[in-house]
Amino acid sequence: MNTFVEMDLSNLTTTLSIFGSSGSIGRQTLDVVRDSKGRFEILALSVDKSLDLLVDQIREFHPKIVVVANEVASRYIQELFPALEVRFGPLGLYETAREADVSVNAVVGFAGLWVTLGALEAGKRLALANKESLVAGGPVVRRVRSTPGAMIVPIDSEHGAIHQCLRGGKTDEVDKVILTSSGGPFRTKTYEELTKVTLEEALNHPTWKMGPKITVDSSTLMNKALEIIEAVELFDLAPSQVEVVVHAQSIVHSMVAFRDGSILAQMSRPDMKLPIAYAINYPGRFEPIYGPIDFQNSFSLSFEPPRRDIFRGLDFAFDVLRNGNGATTWLNAINEVVVAAYLDGRFQWLEIYPLLEDALARFESCVLEQVDDVIALDELARVRAQEVVDAHSKVN
Repeated sequence: MNTFVEMDLSNLTTTLSIFGSSGSIGRQTLDVVRDSKGRFEILALSVDKSLDLLVDQIREFHPKIVVVANEVASRYIQELFPALEVRFGPLGLYETAREADVSVNAVVGFAGLWVTLGALEAGKRLALANKESLVAGGPVVRRVRSTPGAMIVPIDSEHGAIHQCLRGGKTDEVDKVILTSSGGPFRTKTYEELTKVTLEEALNHPTWKMGPKITVDSSTLMNKALEIIEAVELFDLAPSQVEVVVHAQSIVHSMVAFRDGSILAQMSRPDMKLPIAYAINYPGRFEPIYGPIDFQNSFSLSFEPPRRDIFRGLDFAFDVLRNGNGATTWLNAINEVVVAAYLDGRFQWLEIYPLLEDALARFESCVLEQVDDVIALDELARVRAQEVVDAHSKVN
């Protein structure tokens, strides 16, 4: 796996495709492009439902290709922009990801697997914000990462931080990686208080502005559970080499502890444009500065262990890593179903964990050799999770 390279790319124009350009990461990536003084040429943009925003982005950035969800949306965009190449569906994502120098995978959920596979199979650099494609499709993705030229540079702040810290040492010198977590909006709440929290409160993250699914995951720490699995896949670690610590200030984005006791940390004020810029500019670093820290003004940093008795998703991650045989795929799928039902108002926040636990108990193991195996297991897990949600709704 080609994880790190060093070369001078400062005078080259990089072609860039942004998948999920209407979401938080996609829009902030376009902010970075605006700030980048012509270093990037937008080859392709993709959205799921936000066609009006896509139209605005096409008019500003003039991509050669766009990818939308279905044929109806494709016809709508094609009528507005007759000279534009318009593709749709998973095949459109897969084929388009093979073309640009760098593909930003900011697609939400399992659908991002097609972008990941397309970019890596073509030997391209993948700026990865879609953790689900590694969590769900790990064994399949692992094979295509060996393609000459293929490279993953993570966008999310934690894995981007680890990637940067690992440039200060060799992978075989690592003792462990330490993922930091803000703790989410409910970090200090008692169990009694958690029985009364609302959806509005769950969607009010204290640090980051994100889409609804990832924001709910942050409130339950299921995002951190998925990040544990992603770290194992991304950096070829044993599960025992991954640790989680709560850091409410969100200034230390993660750390790497080496065998001699040294710990390297990546720090900045919370600003997702920094890990985005790092991923799409890698291996270079260019202005402007995002998330600067002024050390002349006093501030404090605190660290504490997560409350695993309440935020049980962390233990789910280690359980499925031990199980193997598609268990991480199963966890990712059932979490998407349960969170979608929660966002629809079908149950209370504290009921998320028992529903996940019930759906995990229905796990059916599978050896994931081909993409079709991943898709089949993902679909089966979603059926089982929906059965759990529907049964719970009938009782309550």
